[in-house]
Amino acid sequence: MGRKSARNDFEWVYTDQPHTSRRKEIIAKYPQIKALMGADPQLKWIVSAMVLTQLLACYLVRTLSWKWVIFWAYAFGGCINHSLTLAIHDISHNVAFGNKHARWNRWFAMFANLPIGMPYSASFKKYHIDHHRYLGGHGLDVDIATDLEGWFFCSPLRKLLWLFLQPLFYALRPLYVNPKPVTRLEMLNAVVQFAADLLIYYLCGLKAVVYLVAGSILCMGLHPISGHFIAEHYMFLKGHETYSYYGVLNLLTFNVGYHMEHHDFPSIPGSKLPEVKKIAAEFYDHLPQHTSWVHVLWDFVFDDSIGPYARVKRHCRLVAQD
Repeated sequence: MGRKSARNDFEWVYTDQPHTSRRKEIIAKYPQIKALMGADPQLKWIVSAMVLTQLLACYLVRTLSWKWVIFWAYAFGGCINHSLTLAIHDISHNVAFGNKHARWNRWFAMFANLPIGMPYSASFKKYHIDHHRYLGGHGLDVDIATDLEGWFFCSPLRKLLWLFLQPLFYALRPLYVNPKPVTRLEMLNAVVQFAADLLIYYLCGLKAVVYLVAGSILCMGLHPISGHFIAEHYMFLKGHETYSYYGVLNLLTFNVGYHMEHHDFPSIPGSKLPEVKKIAAEFYDHLPQHTSWVHVLWDFVFDDSIGPYARVKRHCRLVAQD
């Protein structure tokens, strides 16, 4: 458990990300894919049902012992909350109400945020656009670990700890790598979120709030669903910086496993990404893919060639903001 990773730096490249060129090729050959872009009319109902389920769970856990509160937070509530973060990921691309109603998408993302217990949706939107625009961009893509993370979390035991602490790094890393001014939308997100937390505390007690917050932290850390964080962009094969996963856990995660397809067509809802894969199969079938997020986590911890440094990085030229 004490051996160190063989990598001591990121995989620096001097090429553009592959998604832009592949998107052009696919649309040129299959222009019907454009019809898949736009709003997913079912998304708002699915997310609403998930939020209401968590509010009901808050009422049910208020009388449980603490050990059962934590158990159900990890085994049930956290899974829903992690799924809601991925719903927010989809909503950040305006697929709940369409591009013409961008503000409705922002407000609905705050609603989806409520069971997570901490304000998240507005900040995520602010940084996620950079992840797509500048994939692997040095100082721009905050999805990539810092040099300190890559240097320190280099042994199996330390990498296991890093996985457990992922929520902390995802929350703090943007403040160091690419700090941006706090927006009014973020302030509103915080006010709405903390008001909801206080209301839940008043109605259901402390255990309900702990159930929500602990579930979010635990299931975004060392948890099978969290395997997607590693599976999406960590370089398991040299030269490949994005990977898809087509397994059953996509049912819980709004098809975030179709990550190659998502980066090629970020304006297509997760529910329709399998259609992209089906239509343009020859563009994806030959690419490396993951078959298990649990296996991804295992390999990340115990494979010496993989760690926080196993990411493709590039220097990107800034483009005009929308």
